[in-house]
Amino acid sequence: MSSEQSGTAVAEVPEKLRSPKYRRYVLGVLVVVYVFNFLDRQIVTILAEPIKNELGLSDTQIGLMTGLAFALFYTVLGIPIARLADRASRVNVITTALVIWSGMTALCGVAQNFVQILAARIGVGVGEAGCSPPAHSLIADYYPPSERASALSIYALGIPIGSLLGLLAGGWVAEFYGWRVAFLVVGVPGVLLAVVLKLTVLEPIRGMSDPAGTGAQPQPPLLPTIKALLSNKTFVHIAMGGALTSFVGYGLGQWLPAFFIRLHGMGLAEVATYYGLVNGIASMAGTFLGGTLADRFAKREQRIYVWLPAAGVLVSFPFYFAALVVGDWRIAIAILLVPSFLNSLWLGPAFGTIQNIAPQAMRALASAILLFILNIIGLGFGPFLVGVLSDLLSGSFGEESLRYAIITATAAYFWAGAHFILAGKTLVADLKRASDEAVA
Repeated sequence: MSSEQSGTAVAEVPEKLRSPKYRRYVLGVLVVVYVFNFLDRQIVTILAEPIKNELGLSDTQIGLMTGLAFALFYTVLGIPIARLADRASRVNVITTALVIWSGMTALCGVAQNFVQILAARIGVGVGEAGCSPPAHSLIADYYPPSERASALSIYALGIPIGSLLGLLAGGWVAEFYGWRVAFLVVGVPGVLLAVVLKLTVLEPIRGMSDPAGTGAQPQPPLLPTIKALLSNKTFVHIAMGGALTSFVGYGLGQWLPAFFIRLHGMGLAEVATYYGLVNGIASMAGTFLGGTLADRFAKREQRIYVWLPAAGVLVSFPFYFAALVVGDWRIAIAILLVPSFLNSLWLGPAFGTIQNIAPQAMRALASAILLFILNIIGLGFGPFLVGVLSDLLSGSFGEESLRYAIITATAAYFWAGAHFILAGKTLVADLKRASDEAVA
């Protein structure tokens, strides 16, 4: 790290924190934490059918358990937790959160009815609220602005990797030992990871990777901070674009395994293996390349940070439509390779841009507000409304109702793409203003 990169005098930064090798280690640990975050969150997608059958649940109840109820606690608690992370140890916040969500995941395996498993899933949401906002803030202190989209894309690999492992572990363990054991198997190791995190990851100096002359900044009041972020057009359009993309993504993630089981007659392990691998590998590639390509081409055109996400979601829709109407599951899963890649391109550019336009002292809060909007709309209503629509259409279409419910939800990609395009109108000016204010 050069003196031009750092807002804190080099002499004030411990040698270990300046080490590129150590910051890569920190990023690697945070990726593993995020893998467990999504593994514990998404394992329920492959287990939805056996849970539904054993506990006698409706599609609406499954959607509520995996979406709206989880998202309400996850998003609402994310803001005060982020506020804490902007002034306290972010490593401690993440460590505590990891222990909570891992323990509550394990408790899902002993639930005997809808209320009990709903309460356990809410507990998972409470814990997971303390992961990404402080993690984004940590990464922003370890990496300079020109590398943040790439670093956050690597961090975001936790989403497809965790989702893939959730499908594989959940599908195969449930196939042989039942869904209850699957929750226990994925929940308990997270507690051990929390110990590794606490003992090996150092809390960095705030602002140490910002441009020269910035230094640490005092935390501004909460309500003016929220007002300032929500009055920023770039922030709002990126948030809405991401929220609507997440609406489709969470809806698909929750219901595509059930779609293949119900309409194509596949088994749990089959879906976990074939759909899980295709979706997981393609999503990993899209997530990684999204941030890497955006950082590279932004040197010539900064609006690539929102143009790339727009292109990804808009081109995804026809491929999803084709995969949902084709009669052969093998062809359907092969088609899904393309949109699974494209709809993952937005993550690194979007989160990196938010960290770059937000003042240093409100970065965790900026991520929390972004995640609040993303997850209330995406995680909260994606799985839930697809389940409701599937139940409403079942009288007319039977099991085919799930197909039409998913297709309807996927059309939200057009709305998402419009928001990303609109963000491009103000992005360059907002990035310049943020840079000027940082050194003022």
